[in-house]
Formats: sequence, C-alpha cells, structure tokens
Amino acid sequence: MSIGSTTNITQAALRDVPGPLLELTDVRTHFRTPRGLVRAVDGVSFTLERGRSLGIVGESGSGKTILSRSIMGLLPTKGTERSGSIRFAGTEVGNKSRKEMRHIWGKEMAMIFQDPMTSLNPLMRIGDQIAEPLRLHLGMSKADAAATARRLLQDVRIPEPDRRLAQYPHEMSGGMRQRVMIAIAMACGPTALFADEPTTALDVTVQAQILDLLGEQRRERNMSLVLVTHDLGVVAGHTDEIAVMYGGKLVEKAPTKRLFAAMKMPYTEGLLASIPKLEDRSHSRLNVIPGRPPDLVNPPKGCRFAPRCPYASARCNEEEPPLTATQDDPDHSYACWYPVGSPEYHEARARINASAGVN
Repeated sequence: MSIGSTTNITQAALRDVPGPLLELTDVRTHFRTPRGLVRAVDGVSFTLERGRSLGIVGESGSGKTILSRSIMGLLPTKGTERSGSIRFAGTEVGNKSRKEMRHIWGKEMAMIFQDPMTSLNPLMRIGDQIAEPLRLHLGMSKADAAATARRLLQDVRIPEPDRRLAQYPHEMSGGMRQRVMIAIAMACGPTALFADEPTTALDVTVQAQILDLLGEQRRERNMSLVLVTHDLGVVAGHTDEIAVMYGGKLVEKAPTKRLFAAMKMPYTEGLLASIPKLEDRSHSRLNVIPGRPPDLVNPPKGCRFAPRCPYASARCNEEEPPLTATQDDPDHSYACWYPVGSPEYHEARARINASAGVN
C-alpha cells in the first residue's frame, strides 16, 4: 500500500471539478502593530493547475511564508486583516474560519513546516503522531491506522519502520524527522501540499533526497505541490513554475525553464547571482544584493525594489510597475519598468561597468 492509497472520496470529487486547483485574486494579508499596518502580502494573484508544482521564492520577509499560511488559513486570529479571493477546487476558502478549515486540513490541503523538531510533538511517539490524522479524518480503527503508519514510513524511505514508530522525535536525525513530517502531511492523501522551507536545516545530500522524495510522491499521486524557499537553486529542478516575491508582492512568475532562460526582474537576477557556483575559487566572496528589504509599514512609493536596484531610474522611484506578461510569452509575467534585456537595462549596465572600470 502506498501513500496514494489513502486518498478518500472527497479528493476524488475534487479532481473532477473543472478549472485550476488554486486561484488567488488580489490576496492581501496585513497585520496591525504598534508601528502601523504591516503589509505582509499586498495584492498577490495567480493560479495553480492540478498536478503542477510551484516554487515561491524570495528573501526572508518577502511574504512567501505568510502567503502560504494565508492560503491554508493558518494565521493569527487577532490583529490580522485579510482580503481578496482564495479559491480551492472552485470553492472560496479565504473567508473560512479555523473551525471550517479543519475539515480541509489534512484531507485536501496539507503543510510541511520548516522545522520538524518544533512541529512534531516531543511527548508523542512517532507512530501515534502519524496515526492521529488517519483516525481523525479517515475514521480508521487503531489497528488500521497503525498498519498504515508503518507503510507510510516505508513510503518515505525510513528503514526499520517498526522501531521508528515507537521512538520520539528527539531520537531521530533531522532528515528522518523531516521524512516523518512528509508522511504525516501525506497520510490522508491531500490534493495540494505546501512545503515551507522543507530542507533549510538539512545537509546538501539529505536536501536532495527530500526534494526527490517530494517530487516522486507528487508525480505518483498527481498532487499539486507549492515549494516555499529562499533558494532559486532548490526549485530549479523540482518545480514546473516559479513565482518570485519581494516586499509582499509578486514580481515575476514563469515556467521554471523559461524563467532561468530569460528572467526579467533585476531582483530575480540578483537572487540567481547570489547562489555559490562550483567553478568559483575557494573562499571567493559571495555576490549579495545590497541594502535591506523594504519596511512593509512604510513601503517605497514606486517599485519596492528600486532602492536596492542598480538599474533604477527616477520613474522606478515614483511609479509602481504593474505585473504584466511579456509580449512573446503570456505565461511569463514581471513587474519592472526596465526589465533585464531591455535597452534601458543595457544602458544602465554600461554605466555601472564604466564607473567600475570594466570594459
């Protein structure tokens, strides 16, 4: 029995609903603070088709985690202002209460959190934590839930499942704890899985194993996957599409291969340039994006990236660019007045090179 065999009737019906699985329209999530209103997510719109994978990329504070929690309905109840539309399988979920969302969590939407050590209950055995959603959402007996928990551990490539089921989280390695989180998230066969920085605390080898496992399960189950990360390298080979966020806004979105082949947003260019390269000499200085992310209580008037952008002009500081599709590719959209490759971009680069003495 594989993870996919726990899929229930509700999810079979969801797959029959026509249209995209996820539709966001002008989603805004703001938090009331003593300093003022923090615009953590500020007007994000996109769609995600069934069975597709989307990488949401950006620096810390860009709004990517708050966006995923907004979709899941995992936000504080006090001091939070939400607006816009979030439709899941044709049903509006953006205005549902936590009580209503409990019928969706696990069965239809699930989430893998960033730190499994703080997400897993330290006082419960692994087997009980995996079995709990199976009994709660699928109505399994104690014996069936225990047997399914064992098979789930096998599906996520954890050896000696009988021994692991009896262990507590602190008795397992970071990679194994993350695999347990994946097993819990996929236990009830969700239609969409959100993975929030699932490999941050893991070494490079284990990161690759976890990402491969997520991709394998997504393809086997025709499940939609939203992978939230700060690293463009993580999503490069594991997603169908990439959405880049900055300052609470979506600044570029495109199919993965096309984004890397012809990125338009200077911020996306900066993220890619900051990734260490194998051909770089040992102890080489890493490329960084200068400056700091914008203050989301008082964001810049124009483009939110303009204060850090080496190619910004007066227009960038005064007018906020809309998210528009490229002329030759309707699936590739960006928010920039002078995108990478434009005449203005090349002029700005020439000025920068001339001031640095580069031919």
